[in-house]
Amino acid sequence: MAVYSIKELESLSGIKAHTIRIWEKRYNLIEPYRTTTNIRYYTDQELKKILNVAMLNRHGIKISNIARLSDKEMKEEILRVARSNPNLENTIDSLIISMIDMDEIKFNSIVNKTISKYGFTAAFINVVYPFLEKIGVLWMAGDVSPAQEHFVSNLIRQKIISAVDNFSHVFNPRAQKFLLFLPEGEWHEIGLLFALYLLKEAGHDVIYLGQSVPYSDVLATGSARNFDHILVSSTVPQTEFDFITYLKDLGGAYPDKRILYFAGYLNDGPDYFGKNYFHLKSVKDLQDYIKKIED
Repeated sequence: MAVYSIKELESLSGIKAHTIRIWEKRYNLIEPYRTTTNIRYYTDQELKKILNVAMLNRHGIKISNIARLSDKEMKEEILRVARSNPNLENTIDSLIISMIDMDEIKFNSIVNKTISKYGFTAAFINVVYPFLEKIGVLWMAGDVSPAQEHFVSNLIRQKIISAVDNFSHVFNPRAQKFLLFLPEGEWHEIGLLFALYLLKEAGHDVIYLGQSVPYSDVLATGSARNFDHILVSSTVPQTEFDFITYLKDLGGAYPDKRILYFAGYLNDGPDYFGKNYFHLKSVKDLQDYIKKIED
């Protein structure tokens, strides 16, 4: 069972912690559990309730009226609001609830409808990524179970792989070749897979090595295959892994290649790297880079 602090409920729902406390005391909407040292904590059930209440409240329903709803009435009202007022915040909240319930059918249905409405790229940038950011914060804090995180990650991974497989070859007379991989010990692959999707969509050639690739395999690939760009990602700092040194080593091994890297935790530093390095801070940075090399 996952447990959450009131600050984590705030982060996931967008409802301020002091407002949640007011809802507890005045309307008995949820009731926190307490540790032996009297610290509040909440379970999946309270999180789902807050997400549903937040969704209804965002659409103009007063808290006093929400508090009078039975569980059945609240479900009916949620369905009515979701059908009549589809928006991105509601979609993200619904994804979180389907993750908590490990409801694969519901999760896939929400993602498929979002892709159908906005297109694959926009759906991932505006819905899937914000959802993953919320889940990532909780996962790093240990408040989302590994099973829940793996459940949604694998479903999203399948969506991207399926989308890539559906590409017929896109002719690009200026096509360049990219080498994509995660360093050894790095397993968070979704960002790299989405980069693969964007590059394939633009008609570029990609050598995709995937997760946790030993450095010796990267060097062996470079000896056997030609490429123009390296794209590498590090999502979470590792205790025994220095990503800055790793990038410098890549630059030393491939001085004539452009090295792109995702690392949200890493600040830019003029003393770190040379001009052939590009720090991609967002998906938009990669989209801009793809456009730039085609100009």
